[in-house]
Amino acid sequence: MEIIQNIFEGISNLGSQIMIPLMIMIIGLIFRLGFAKSFRAGLTIGIGFIGVNMVTNYMLECLVPASNLLLDKFNLNLQYIDVGWTVGSAIAFSTSIGAFIIPFIIIINVIMLATKLTKTVNIDIWNYWHYAFCGAMVATLTGNIVYGFIAAALQAALSLKVADLAADKVQSVIGIPGVSIPQGYAVSSVPLGLAMEWVYNKIPGFNKIKTDSETLSRRLGIFGEPATIGFVLGVLFGFLVGYGPKEAVTLGIQLGAVMLILPRMVKILMEGMVPISNAARDMMNRRFAGKSFYIGMDSAITLGHPTTIAAGILLVPITILLAAVLPYNSMLPAADLAAGAFYVCMFTALHHGDLVRTLITGTVMQAFLLFSASYFAPAITALAKANNYAFPEGAVGVTTAVNPFATLIALIMQNKLIGAIIAIALVVAFFVICTMWEKKKAAKAS
Repeated sequence: MEIIQNIFEGISNLGSQIMIPLMIMIIGLIFRLGFAKSFRAGLTIGIGFIGVNMVTNYMLECLVPASNLLLDKFNLNLQYIDVGWTVGSAIAFSTSIGAFIIPFIIIINVIMLATKLTKTVNIDIWNYWHYAFCGAMVATLTGNIVYGFIAAALQAALSLKVADLAADKVQSVIGIPGVSIPQGYAVSSVPLGLAMEWVYNKIPGFNKIKTDSETLSRRLGIFGEPATIGFVLGVLFGFLVGYGPKEAVTLGIQLGAVMLILPRMVKILMEGMVPISNAARDMMNRRFAGKSFYIGMDSAITLGHPTTIAAGILLVPITILLAAVLPYNSMLPAADLAAGAFYVCMFTALHHGDLVRTLITGTVMQAFLLFSASYFAPAITALAKANNYAFPEGAVGVTTAVNPFATLIALIMQNKLIGAIIAIALVVAFFVICTMWEKKKAAKAS
C-alpha cells in the first residue's frame, strides 16, 4: 500500500503543466491521431495552459496589493483566515483519502463511461484534489474514512454529470470544441447559474438588457472594448484603495493587458484541442454511431472571456464588503480574494457572456462561499492541524471556500450512516431525472 501511495503521490506532484499535456497525448494516440500530431497537440495545450497561468498569476499579483489595502480600510477582525485553494489542495492531497484519490476517481470515471452515466473523460487529474478535500472534510466530521471516500465519490459523480449538461454552453461561449469542465468550484456553480438565468429571464425589462462584450463594444465604441474595460476598472479600483494617479493608471494598464492577452492564450489551447476533438468525433462516428463524449479540462480554459475577467475584478471590493456586513461570517478574505474569475467562469457561459448577470450571480456565489467557509472552518482548521500546516501569525484558525457540491454533501453526511443513505439517494435521484430528461430531449430531436 505504501508503494502504491508513493506512486500516486508522485503523479499528483507532477502538477497540471505536465499531467494535462501527457494525458492529451495519450488520448490522441488512443484516437489514432498518430504520435506526431498527438505530441504536437499535447505540447500546444501545455504551452497554452502555461500562457493562461502566467497571465492569470500576473493579474493576481497586480490585484493582491490593492486588495490588501482595501482590507486594511475595512479593518476587519475575523476569526478564520482564508488560506486559499493552493493550501487547500496541498492539505487534501496529504490526507489518507488524497493519497488514493487519483486511482479512485479514475475507476469511478471509467465505470460511469462504461455504463453511459457520463460523457466526460476527466483528464484534469490535478483538480482531483476537490474530491479529496470533500472526502477529507467528511472523514474529519464523522471520524470515519469510509464516509470520506463515499463523499468523494458522490462529488465526482455529480461533477461529471453536471459537466455533461453544461458542456454545450461552455463550448459555444469559449469556442473550444469537445470539452467540458468538471473542476470542483466551476461545475458546482452550474445549478446556481441556471436558476439565476431563469429568474433574470422572468424579470420584465431586465430580460431585455444586454451587457455582453459584443453589445458593449457596439454601443460604447472604444470604451466597450476588453482592453479599455480592464484599464478603466483598474484605474477606478486603484483610486478606490487610495492609490495615487501614477499607481492607479499603472494598475489600469496592467489589467487592460490581462484583458487583451488572456483570450489570445486561450486561442493557443484551442489550436491544440481542435485536432483531438476532430479525431474523437471521427472515431465515435465509426464505432459508436456518432455518440459524443467530452474531454474534461481545468476551468482555466474559460478565463479568456472578457466578462469573466471584468466580473472577477469587480468582485474583489464586493467580497470584502460582503465579509464586513454579512452576519455569521467569520472568514477574513485573503489568499483567494483576487481569484474571483475562477468562481464566476461558468456564469459567463450560462449567462451568454452578460456582464451584469454574471456579476450579480457571482455576488450571490461569494456570499455562499463566505458562509460555507465559516461553517466548516473548525473542521478545516482541524484538518490543517492534523496535516501539520503552519498557521499564519495571529490566526485562531484557517479556512477556505468550500464549493456548493462539497458543502451539500458534507452537511448531509455529517449525520454518518443516515446522512450517507440520504446523500446517495439524492445523487441517484438526480441521475434518474437527468436520464429521463435526456431521453425526452433525444426523442424530441428525432
